[in-house]
Amino acid sequence: MDPMTGPIIVTGTDTGVGKTVVAAAIAAAATAAGLKVAVVKPAQTGAGTGKADAEVVLRLANPALVRTFTAYQDPLAPLAAARVTGQQPLRAMDAHLWARRLGRDHDLLIVEGIGGLLSPLGEGGWNIADMAAGLRAPVVVTTRAGYGTLNHTALTLEALLRRKLEAFVVIGDWPATPDLVHRTNLHDLPGELAGAVPEGAADLTPASFAAGAVEWLAPILHGRFDETAFRSRAE
Repeated sequence: MDPMTGPIIVTGTDTGVGKTVVAAAIAAAATAAGLKVAVVKPAQTGAGTGKADAEVVLRLANPALVRTFTAYQDPLAPLAAARVTGQQPLRAMDAHLWARRLGRDHDLLIVEGIGGLLSPLGEGGWNIADMAAGLRAPVVVTTRAGYGTLNHTALTLEALLRRKLEAFVVIGDWPATPDLVHRTNLHDLPGELAGAVPEGAADLTPASFAAGAVEWLAPILHGRFDETAFRSRAE
């Protein structure tokens, strides 16, 4: 299978699973492969509580373009964040049009969701799965290595399968010294494993992150991750 171009969606099984770092890793690997890459986030919440995801991607991967469509101060799902502050919720049509416009000027458009796959992003409760369907984009599912990941990953993949969306799994926080739960989860993890990003990757220098990204991701994501070798080392 050829490396991805066009639009792709990066989502997660939950919040805090490493979506932003996975999106940055894909951007870094694709940029190293000579692609012009854009990373966009339809909505950012908790804008007043820490570093924005766009800043993390820009520092680690420095793609051609990083853009956030709308931001909310409260660390809530975007639709709820808009409601409690009286802001206009993001319309699906606007997000799709912005993404398509940016995608025309770039070889690879990475759209990072917020929260889990079905977290409501805006007006009418639309979600990142709806955006993937509208853009006819494959989906990279970021998942945890530890407890709870088997159920959460299976639920996310089932929702994508029902929508007839192509999906790949990337572990967002693989530990340097995996415990029994990590090794057994790796054995039983559903879906096609397309990479594993190590814990602490966000703290690397940009040069080290870019070099690592190529090793962490499968060829379809512009890397050279060897799933068989990874499983052999881990188990």
